[in-house]
Amino acid sequence: MKAKYDFCSMQILLISATANEIELFINSYVNVDIHVTGVGAPAAMYQVQHRLYKEDYDFVIQAGIAGAFSSELQLGETVLVKQDTFGDLGTEEKHAFTPCTKSGLINAHAFPYADGWLMNMAGIPKHTALKTVKAVTVNKVTDDVMQKQQLITAYNPQIETMEGAALHYVCLNEEIPFVQIRSISNYVGERDKSKWKIKEAFENLATELDLLINQLTD
Repeated sequence: MKAKYDFCSMQILLISATANEIELFINSYVNVDIHVTGVGAPAAMYQVQHRLYKEDYDFVIQAGIAGAFSSELQLGETVLVKQDTFGDLGTEEKHAFTPCTKSGLINAHAFPYADGWLMNMAGIPKHTALKTVKAVTVNKVTDDVMQKQQLITAYNPQIETMEGAALHYVCLNEEIPFVQIRSISNYVGERDKSKWKIKEAFENLATELDLLINQLTD
């Protein structure tokens, strides 16, 4: 891992799964490149890796919306992800889900994992006012009550996304500092979109994204 950064001159890659998630962010920074990866962990993993090979970036930011597992997080609230993992990578037997990192199929303590988690130890600003949270990355948005409970039992996560662990996995392996920033648009399992706060999530994400970049480059 690189130990020191000249944040004032560093080159930043900002990625998002969709253009809508960051359309309100006004990119007035000459050192910030924006790239839309597409939805899902496979697309995110390929696109991040591809961009890192093409350009010499010093820092990667992933921005988007997320579902929260409880009202501990408010709709529209923006958070930073401290740790993430591939939430549906495992085995299911008799309605019981076991992550690969707990069954031994993946060594939970072998890099880039730390006790089954992909930890961000270097990228989160020290003086941020945003909450840091645990996330799981899944290949489909959770609706089923049983699936939601399986994720809670296995990981006790605070938010759910479809791309976050891909960012952590690639950047940890490539030794590139990174941060994942998410705004809460809905609660996991709530599929009535009239109850979602997508507009507020987009607005807060843009505001906090600007503050984050300023924190990194000050």
